[in-house]
Amino acid sequence: MDIRPVPFDHPDALKLNDEVQTEYDVRYGDGGDATHLSPSDFTPPNGLYLIAYDDKGVPVASGGWRRQDANDEGNRDGDAELKRMFVIEQMRGRGLARRILALLEEDARAAGRVRMVLETGTKQPEAVALYASSGYAPCEKFGYYRHHEESLCYAKPLPRP
Repeated sequence: MDIRPVPFDHPDALKLNDEVQTEYDVRYGDGGDATHLSPSDFTPPNGLYLIAYDDKGVPVASGGWRRQDANDEGNRDGDAELKRMFVIEQMRGRGLARRILALLEEDARAAGRVRMVLETGTKQPEAVALYASSGYAPCEKFGYYRHHEESLCYAKPLPRP
């Protein structure tokens, strides 16, 4: 598996983003995630966006982090917010999300971020299981969906080695 950084507006990133938005719509019925994201959010050193490619060069998984600091949506100084973690259905259960997550945590730590945060939802039990088994714990709600009942927020410290 080839995991590499790409711009958030790369054609493969756009393709996977469309797929994850479709999945959100199926699960939640509200047209997808309305959180505003910009390609510049994922430009190092303020973030990173990764895509995993299979041996034929097909994009099969993605994930990114973006810098967040204290704001009126509940973030704290030093936060790195995880966004668009996604694995296409045919490739699930192979550890791809866990590998991408570890790379994103490592990169955010190297960029000086002190805590990785994420928002998921009650209709994404696979995501909740991944994050819980990776050391994430429930935290105060933040972000665009912080007032929604189905929103679940998690955090993990990113200590220096």
